[in-house]
Amino acid sequence: FTFAVGSSKKRLLTVQRNMHSKVVIIGSGPAGHTAALYLSRATLEPVMFEGFNANGFAPGGQLTTTTDVENYPGFPEGIMGPEMMEKFRQQSIRFGTKIYTETVSKVDLSVRPFKFWRETFENKEPDTADALIIATGAAAKRLNLPGEEIYWQKGISACAVCDGALPIYRNKPLVVIGGGDSAAEESMFLTKYGSRVYVLVRRDQLRASKVMANRMLSNPKITVLWNTIPIECKGDGNVLNIVITKDTKTGEIKELPVNGMFYAIGHAPATNLVKEQLELDADGYVITKPDSTSTNVEGVFAAGDVKDKKYRQAITSAGSGCMAALECERWLSEHFPE
Repeated sequence: FTFAVGSSKKRLLTVQRNMHSKVVIIGSGPAGHTAALYLSRATLEPVMFEGFNANGFAPGGQLTTTTDVENYPGFPEGIMGPEMMEKFRQQSIRFGTKIYTETVSKVDLSVRPFKFWRETFENKEPDTADALIIATGAAAKRLNLPGEEIYWQKGISACAVCDGALPIYRNKPLVVIGGGDSAAEESMFLTKYGSRVYVLVRRDQLRASKVMANRMLSNPKITVLWNTIPIECKGDGNVLNIVITKDTKTGEIKELPVNGMFYAIGHAPATNLVKEQLELDADGYVITKPDSTSTNVEGVFAAGDVKDKKYRQAITSAGSGCMAALECERWLSEHFPE
């Protein structure tokens, strides 16, 4: 049978089962597509499994839920996230990457060639690959408040660095949810754009390091609301303008007039696929060798947000995708010479 692999220009590929590939890329964000571009131009015929609602996202990852992207080089007027990822995808296809809109649900990294199974075909014979690039990304943790879906990217974001400079937030009151270092960093970043930044902390103390906490608390544009959690998001149907808050001690409910709400409560890397097979850190991110995308399993590389808990930007993901492709190409030439 066949399935569509394009969106603006549909192409059909016959689904191949039990195929063997030189290199398979799992994931389809900036990291995955940059790796695909480099590998395909190196005539390694990469195969990408872009996922079907994998990790809760459409093919293309987190950027498919983003509106204006203004901090990626080459787009002076900015570009919509979904449009950007479609351009990445078209470029991968142009140079020969085979893209399957299926989710890889199981891998076996203990044997060579590596085995992997597609979703709903776990009981069938597996596909195989000489090398794998894991680019499954991560997802920002959210509270799924009433009204959140309505105003997601219309006043609600999980990345202040990505979205804070957008016009809808400039000179407006903003709120950050969280009490750790990320919340402190993002609230201070937002003071460059917002008129006032509120930080909602569910307890009466911060989890942030002492240095970061002191910087945040001494900033005149930041107001910390202790023992406070958000419980609902409201707006005019187009943009957010009120966050309903609750005092965790008294139960008092209040309206906080803000035009932007930013989550800073952590991210969850999509590493269930490789759990107990690749070395992960305490937060579940893939550990790679210093200045490398190589994992503890030779021939398996990791790129993008699945390994990056610090930067989490499209440009850094693309950069690590390039690194993974170059390292993978070198590894293949050493172990599978023509």
